[in-house]
Amino acid sequence: MEQTKPYQRAHYRLPLPTAYPVMFAGTSAIGEGTLTNLSVLGCTIECAMVPPHATNLLLRLILPDQKESLPIEEAEVRWIDERRIGVQFNKLERAANLRLHGFVWDLMVERLQTIKQQR
Repeated sequence: MEQTKPYQRAHYRLPLPTAYPVMFAGTSAIGEGTLTNLSVLGCTIECAMVPPHATNLLLRLILPDQKESLPIEEAEVRWIDERRIGVQFNKLERAANLRLHGFVWDLMVERLQTIKQQR
């Protein structure tokens, strides 16, 4: 009998210091929620209306680094846990990808400084 391999992430997801809004739309779901963690390859969203597993979504992340939202052209719902969904980013424009990497890098540096100060 074949065993199922647990879902594993390629990158560590950073907990966010504050709640950031996110909007999403797919063929069977339109809604909004709050980012609870983020990496360059995905995020967790807490939302009232949970889209079905494996749904492809268009995301708009509202981040504090710029006035414009960060567009994720395609993100797949990989897991669902009550009011939380885990999504994997599958398609981003180059500019959005660079912005996302920069934002996550800044979060990592900030988190490392916080950990260093606590020691």
